[in-house]
Amino acid sequence: MADTLDRPEPAPTTLSDHISDNVEGVVALQRRETDALSPAQRRLERVGRFVGRPNYLVGVLLTATLWVAFNVTAPYIGFRPFDEPPFAWLDLVLTFVALITTTVVLVGQNRQTKLEQTRSHLDLQVNLLTEQKVSKLIHLLEELRRDLPMVKDRHDAQAHALQERADTSKVLSAIDNVGLTGESGGTTSAKSDPAPD
Repeated sequence: MADTLDRPEPAPTTLSDHISDNVEGVVALQRRETDALSPAQRRLERVGRFVGRPNYLVGVLLTATLWVAFNVTAPYIGFRPFDEPPFAWLDLVLTFVALITTTVVLVGQNRQTKLEQTRSHLDLQVNLLTEQKVSKLIHLLEELRRDLPMVKDRHDAQAHALQERADTSKVLSAIDNVGLTGESGGTTSAKSDPAPD
């Protein structure tokens, strides 16, 4: 036990340059999204973070409970209730709180939806670019294999197929045909629709 306490902790490993660049890119994207917020949106974000905490729900329930308890017991302890049953003022206050809470949550959800759409477009573009690069690499490797005299030339159907770039409209059509998008109730196999060359 003493040996483990006396040993120095290992030095933190440094990230490679490309990982650091990726992390910095993500941080820059988040910073850009934050900088694009107006002052009103920033205030709503703060309110939304407060409303999303369990303490907010506990506070609302505790306030409502104390409100009801005071107004029910007030005549018995010598006070005049300010909101007699059926607690019309409490109903009004809770309706107002619910309206504000719902509005803040919806505004936050709209912003998150826009951010998700932007990120999904970015993901799609990066994925398509990656697919194009991989197709080009396979094409170059196949050319190199054909040109090298010591390598026996042979036809590789799979490598030939992988050289072709993916046609996004055909992929979407295949997804629709098998019913993954819910737009078509068909159970047709994606392979049943031959893709033209």
